[in-house]
Amino acid sequence: MSSQAARSGAAAATKIRSPRRPAGTLYRGREGMWSWVLHRITGVAIFFFLLVHVLDTAVVRISPEAYNSVINEYKTPLLGLGEIALVAAIGLHALNGLRIILIDFWSAGTRHQRLLFWIVIALWVVLLVGFVPRQLMHIFGGQ
Repeated sequence: MSSQAARSGAAAATKIRSPRRPAGTLYRGREGMWSWVLHRITGVAIFFFLLVHVLDTAVVRISPEAYNSVINEYKTPLLGLGEIALVAAIGLHALNGLRIILIDFWSAGTRHQRLLFWIVIALWVVLLVGFVPRQLMHIFGGQ
């Protein structure tokens, strides 16, 4: 009985620790979190673009001259660079959407979600490398 009392006293003397959280859990800056953040940001940006697009297209019903004025504003270099940002947002949002579909419907998707994130980033960069130089030539007069 004395050895049992000693054991219970030793157990009481040890600190009670909270369970250790595994690395890479929610909001730890890992690929899953960045994917989530980028998907939300690009989705909101695309939504606002579509809202502005619908409104500027509706201007043609009010005044064709006003519509032409708005369209001429889109030909400025600043908005040409904005088109690059728009294409980048749409491309990343679409590819990440496919990644999310794979994670949801492929049984091994959650195990490979980090790899899928980097595949999405690589494909996105390849797509932008094909688009950005041509768009920059168009913006700055290289045709």
